[in-house]
Amino acid sequence: MTELAKPMDILKLLDKSNCRECGKPTCLAFAAAVAGGQMQLADCPKLAGEVLDRYQGKVPGPADQRREIEEAVEALKKQLATVDLEAAARRLGATFSGGRLTLKCLGRDFGVDAAGNITTTLHIHPWIMGPVLSHILEGAGVPPSGGWVPYRELEDGKERYPLFQQRCEKPCKRLADADAELFEAIVGLFGSPVENRYSSHISVVLHPLPRVPVLIRYWKPEDGLESNLSFLFDATATENLNVASIYVLGTGLVLMFEKIALTHGLEPMGP
Repeated sequence: MTELAKPMDILKLLDKSNCRECGKPTCLAFAAAVAGGQMQLADCPKLAGEVLDRYQGKVPGPADQRREIEEAVEALKKQLATVDLEAAARRLGATFSGGRLTLKCLGRDFGVDAAGNITTTLHIHPWIMGPVLSHILEGAGVPPSGGWVPYRELEDGKERYPLFQQRCEKPCKRLADADAELFEAIVGLFGSPVENRYSSHISVVLHPLPRVPVLIRYWKPEDGLESNLSFLFDATATENLNVASIYVLGTGLVLMFEKIALTHGLEPMGP
Protein backbone atom coordinates (compact mmCIF):
# COMPACT_ATOMS: atom_id res chain seq x y z
CA MET A 1 0.00 0.00 0.00
CA THR A 2 1.85 3.09 -1.18
CA GLU A 3 -0.84 5.68 -0.55
CA LEU A 4 -3.95 5.82 1.59
CA ALA A 5 -6.50 7.62 -0.56
CA LYS A 6 -9.69 5.76 0.41
CA PRO A 7 -11.45 5.55 3.79
CA MET A 8 -11.49 1.76 3.64
CA ASP A 9 -7.69 1.67 3.20
CA ILE A 10 -7.29 3.82 6.30
CA LEU A 11 -9.87 1.81 8.25
CA LYS A 12 -7.73 -1.32 7.84
CA LEU A 13 -5.04 0.34 9.98
CA LEU A 14 -7.40 1.08 12.89
CA ASP A 15 -8.52 -1.21 15.71
CA LYS A 16 -12.21 -0.61 14.83
CA SER A 17 -13.14 -0.20 18.49
CA ASN A 18 -15.23 2.94 17.82
CA CYS A 19 -13.84 4.40 21.04
CA ARG A 20 -14.77 7.98 20.04
CA GLU A 21 -11.64 9.38 21.68
CA CYS A 22 -10.73 11.08 18.38
CA GLY A 23 -14.02 12.97 18.43
CA LYS A 24 -15.67 10.91 15.71
CA PRO A 25 -18.54 8.45 16.41
CA THR A 26 -16.91 5.52 14.57
CA CYS A 27 -13.57 4.44 13.19
CA LEU A 28 -15.07 4.60 9.71
CA ALA A 29 -16.05 8.23 10.25
CA PHE A 30 -12.49 8.94 11.42
CA ALA A 31 -11.09 7.19 8.34
CA ALA A 32 -13.32 9.30 6.09
CA ALA A 33 -12.17 12.48 7.86
CA VAL A 34 -8.52 11.53 7.37
CA ALA A 35 -9.09 10.70 3.70
CA GLY A 36 -10.90 14.01 3.30
CA GLY A 37 -8.05 15.98 4.87
CA GLN A 38 -9.99 17.11 7.95
CA MET A 39 -7.96 14.95 10.37
CA GLN A 40 -4.60 13.20 10.48
CA LEU A 41 -3.66 9.61 11.28
CA ALA A 42 -1.94 10.87 14.43
CA ASP A 43 -5.34 11.99 15.75
CA CYS A 44 -6.15 8.34 16.49
CA PRO A 45 -5.04 7.77 20.11
CA LYS A 46 -4.90 3.98 19.67
CA LEU A 47 -2.86 3.77 16.49
CA ALA A 48 0.38 1.88 17.08
CA GLY A 49 3.52 3.97 16.77
CA GLU A 50 5.10 1.73 14.17
CA VAL A 51 1.95 1.93 12.03
CA LEU A 52 1.92 5.72 12.29
CA ASP A 53 5.60 5.92 11.37
CA ARG A 54 5.02 3.70 8.35
CA TYR A 55 1.96 5.42 6.91
CA GLN A 56 2.08 9.02 8.13
CA GLY A 57 2.54 11.22 5.07
CA LYS A 58 0.92 8.73 2.74
CA VAL A 59 -2.56 10.21 3.14
CA PRO A 60 -3.19 12.95 0.55
CA GLY A 61 -4.04 16.28 2.16
CA PRO A 62 -6.23 19.01 0.59
CA ALA A 63 -3.29 20.48 -1.33
CA ASP A 64 -2.32 17.04 -2.61
CA GLN A 65 -5.89 16.37 -3.68
CA ARG A 66 -6.16 19.68 -5.53
CA ARG A 67 -2.89 18.94 -7.31
CA GLU A 68 -4.16 15.51 -8.27
CA ILE A 69 -7.36 17.02 -9.65
CA GLU A 70 -5.42 19.61 -11.64
CA GLU A 71 -3.16 16.91 -13.07
CA ALA A 72 -6.20 14.81 -13.96
CA VAL A 73 -7.76 17.77 -15.78
CA GLU A 74 -4.62 18.24 -17.86
CA ALA A 75 -4.64 14.53 -18.74
CA LEU A 76 -8.30 14.74 -19.76
CA LYS A 77 -7.59 17.72 -21.99
CA LYS A 78 -4.94 15.72 -23.81
CA GLN A 79 -7.41 12.87 -24.36
CA LEU A 80 -9.71 15.24 -26.24
CA ALA A 81 -7.29 15.11 -29.17
CA THR A 82 -8.18 11.41 -29.61
CA VAL A 83 -11.96 11.95 -29.58
CA ASP A 84 -14.34 12.82 -32.40
CA LEU A 85 -15.96 15.83 -30.72
CA GLU A 86 -18.68 16.07 -33.35
CA ALA A 87 -19.72 12.48 -32.62
CA ALA A 88 -19.46 13.18 -28.88
CA ALA A 89 -21.78 16.16 -29.28
CA ARG A 90 -24.40 13.95 -30.95
CA ARG A 91 -23.98 11.34 -28.21
CA LEU A 92 -24.46 13.87 -25.43
CA GLY A 93 -27.10 16.06 -27.01
CA ALA A 94 -24.60 18.94 -27.15
CA THR A 95 -23.81 21.22 -30.09
CA PHE A 96 -20.78 21.23 -32.36
CA SER A 97 -19.62 24.20 -34.42
CA GLY A 98 -16.27 25.51 -35.58
CA GLY A 99 -14.42 22.54 -34.11
CA ARG A 100 -15.88 23.17 -30.67
CA LEU A 101 -18.28 21.08 -28.60
CA THR A 102 -20.60 23.14 -26.39
CA LEU A 103 -22.89 21.93 -23.63
CA LYS A 104 -24.57 23.48 -20.61
CA CYS A 105 -22.82 23.44 -17.25
CA LEU A 106 -24.98 24.87 -14.47
CA GLY A 107 -27.03 26.58 -17.15
CA ARG A 108 -24.04 28.31 -18.78
CA ASP A 109 -22.30 27.43 -22.03
CA PHE A 110 -19.18 25.33 -21.64
CA GLY A 111 -17.19 24.91 -24.84
CA VAL A 112 -14.09 22.84 -25.53
CA ASP A 113 -12.04 22.06 -28.63
CA ALA A 114 -9.73 19.16 -29.47
CA ALA A 115 -6.72 21.06 -28.12
CA GLY A 116 -8.37 21.32 -24.70
CA ASN A 117 -9.07 25.05 -24.97
CA ILE A 118 -12.09 25.90 -22.83
CA THR A 119 -14.46 28.83 -23.17
CA THR A 120 -17.22 29.54 -20.68
CA THR A 121 -18.90 32.45 -18.94
CA LEU A 122 -19.02 30.38 -15.76
CA HIS A 123 -16.15 30.76 -13.31
CA ILE A 124 -15.27 27.15 -12.58
CA HIS A 125 -12.35 25.39 -10.97
CA PRO A 126 -10.76 21.96 -11.56
CA TRP A 127 -13.24 20.18 -9.27
CA ILE A 128 -15.99 21.07 -11.76
CA MET A 129 -13.92 21.08 -14.94
CA GLY A 130 -12.66 17.51 -14.47
CA PRO A 131 -16.12 15.91 -14.31
CA VAL A 132 -17.32 17.95 -17.33
CA LEU A 133 -14.39 16.71 -19.41
CA SER A 134 -14.93 13.13 -18.18
CA HIS A 135 -18.56 13.40 -19.24
CA ILE A 136 -17.55 14.54 -22.73
CA LEU A 137 -15.05 11.71 -23.06
CA GLU A 138 -17.03 8.85 -21.52
CA GLY A 139 -20.67 9.82 -21.05
CA ALA A 140 -23.21 7.54 -22.74
CA GLY A 141 -25.77 10.31 -23.20
CA VAL A 142 -28.51 8.37 -21.39
CA PRO A 143 -31.51 10.63 -20.60
CA PRO A 144 -32.34 11.07 -16.88
CA SER A 145 -34.89 8.58 -15.59
CA GLY A 146 -36.51 10.89 -13.05
CA GLY A 147 -35.72 8.46 -10.24
CA TRP A 148 -33.56 9.86 -7.44
CA VAL A 149 -31.06 7.83 -5.41
CA PRO A 150 -28.40 8.74 -2.81
CA TYR A 151 -24.72 8.51 -3.68
CA ARG A 152 -24.28 5.25 -1.76
CA GLU A 153 -26.83 3.54 -4.04
CA LEU A 154 -25.01 4.48 -7.23
CA GLU A 155 -22.88 1.77 -8.81
CA ASP A 156 -19.68 1.45 -6.73
CA GLY A 157 -20.86 4.32 -4.53
CA LYS A 158 -21.19 2.43 -1.24
CA GLU A 159 -17.47 2.27 -0.46
CA ARG A 160 -16.92 5.91 -1.39
CA TYR A 161 -19.98 7.21 0.46
CA PRO A 162 -18.25 8.02 3.80
CA LEU A 163 -15.83 10.30 1.95
CA PHE A 164 -18.65 11.83 -0.12
CA GLN A 165 -20.58 12.48 3.06
CA GLN A 166 -17.54 14.04 4.74
CA ARG A 167 -16.45 16.26 1.85
CA CYS A 168 -19.82 17.10 0.31
CA GLU A 169 -22.97 16.63 2.37
CA LYS A 170 -21.64 17.64 5.80
CA PRO A 171 -19.93 20.90 4.78
CA CYS A 172 -22.98 21.78 2.68
CA LYS A 173 -25.21 21.19 5.71
CA ARG A 174 -23.00 23.43 7.82
CA LEU A 175 -23.50 26.23 5.29
CA ALA A 176 -27.26 25.76 5.41
CA ASP A 177 -27.26 25.63 9.22
CA ALA A 178 -25.31 28.90 9.37
CA ASP A 179 -27.85 30.80 7.26
CA ALA A 180 -30.63 28.83 5.57
CA GLU A 181 -31.95 31.81 3.62
CA LEU A 182 -28.54 32.66 2.19
CA PHE A 183 -27.92 29.01 1.38
CA GLU A 184 -31.23 28.81 -0.48
CA ALA A 185 -30.31 31.93 -2.43
CA ILE A 186 -26.88 30.50 -3.33
CA VAL A 187 -28.17 27.17 -4.64
CA GLY A 188 -30.91 29.10 -6.40
CA LEU A 189 -28.23 30.85 -8.46
CA PHE A 190 -27.47 27.53 -10.12
CA GLY A 191 -30.70 25.55 -9.83
CA SER A 192 -34.46 25.69 -9.58
CA PRO A 193 -36.86 24.81 -6.76
CA VAL A 194 -38.85 21.66 -7.43
CA GLU A 195 -42.08 20.18 -6.18
CA ASN A 196 -41.30 19.16 -2.64
CA ARG A 197 -42.26 15.54 -2.22
CA TYR A 198 -39.98 15.12 0.78
CA SER A 199 -41.33 17.80 3.16
CA SER A 200 -37.89 19.42 3.19
CA HIS A 201 -37.54 23.16 3.70
CA ILE A 202 -35.29 23.51 0.64
CA SER A 203 -35.54 21.30 -2.44
CA VAL A 204 -33.55 22.44 -5.47
CA VAL A 205 -32.42 20.67 -8.64
CA LEU A 206 -29.14 21.71 -10.25
CA HIS A 207 -27.87 20.67 -13.67
CA PRO A 208 -24.07 20.70 -13.47
CA LEU A 209 -24.38 18.62 -16.64
CA PRO A 210 -27.53 18.39 -18.76
CA ARG A 211 -27.95 14.65 -18.13
CA VAL A 212 -26.50 14.51 -14.61
CA PRO A 213 -28.99 16.45 -12.46
CA VAL A 214 -28.47 16.81 -8.71
CA LEU A 215 -31.24 17.24 -6.14
CA ILE A 216 -30.27 18.98 -2.88
CA ARG A 217 -32.69 18.69 0.04
CA TYR A 218 -32.37 20.46 3.39
CA TRP A 219 -34.42 20.18 6.57
CA LYS A 220 -34.07 22.87 9.24
CA PRO A 221 -33.78 21.77 12.88
CA GLU A 222 -37.20 21.75 14.51
CA ASP A 223 -39.25 19.94 17.15
CA GLY A 224 -36.11 18.57 18.78
CA LEU A 225 -34.82 17.07 15.54
CA GLU A 226 -31.43 17.94 14.10
CA SER A 227 -31.08 19.52 10.68
CA ASN A 228 -30.37 17.26 7.73
CA LEU A 229 -29.12 17.67 4.17
CA SER A 230 -28.76 15.16 1.38
CA PHE A 231 -27.66 15.02 -2.24
CA LEU A 232 -29.60 12.81 -4.61
CA PHE A 233 -28.64 11.80 -8.14
CA ASP A 234 -30.62 10.45 -11.04
CA ALA A 235 -30.54 6.65 -11.15
CA THR A 236 -28.82 6.81 -14.56
CA ALA A 237 -26.03 9.13 -13.31
CA THR A 238 -23.19 6.59 -13.53
CA GLU A 239 -24.01 5.90 -17.18
CA ASN A 240 -23.13 9.51 -17.92
CA LEU A 241 -20.37 10.07 -15.36
CA ASN A 242 -18.26 7.59 -13.40
CA VAL A 243 -18.85 7.45 -9.65
CA ALA A 244 -15.42 8.95 -8.80
CA SER A 245 -16.16 11.97 -11.00
CA ILE A 246 -19.58 12.32 -9.37
CA TYR A 247 -17.81 12.60 -6.01
CA VAL A 248 -15.47 15.25 -7.44
CA LEU A 249 -18.44 17.09 -8.95
CA GLY A 250 -20.34 17.15 -5.65
CA THR A 251 -17.26 18.41 -3.83
CA GLY A 252 -16.76 21.07 -6.48
CA LEU A 253 -20.31 22.32 -6.07
CA VAL A 254 -19.83 22.68 -2.32
CA LEU A 255 -16.55 24.56 -2.84
CA MET A 256 -18.44 26.98 -5.11
CA PHE A 257 -21.17 27.44 -2.50
CA GLU A 258 -18.58 28.07 0.24
CA LYS A 259 -16.74 30.66 -1.83
CA ILE A 260 -19.95 32.58 -2.53
CA ALA A 261 -20.95 32.37 1.13
CA LEU A 262 -17.62 33.84 2.19
CA THR A 263 -18.09 36.80 -0.16
CA HIS A 264 -21.31 37.50 1.76
CA GLY A 265 -19.51 37.41 5.10
CA LEU A 266 -20.84 34.00 6.12
CA GLU A 267 -18.35 31.93 8.08
CA PRO A 268 -19.25 28.24 7.80
CA MET A 269 -19.68 26.59 11.18
CA GLY A 270 -17.12 24.00 12.23
CA PRO A 271 -17.85 20.28 12.32
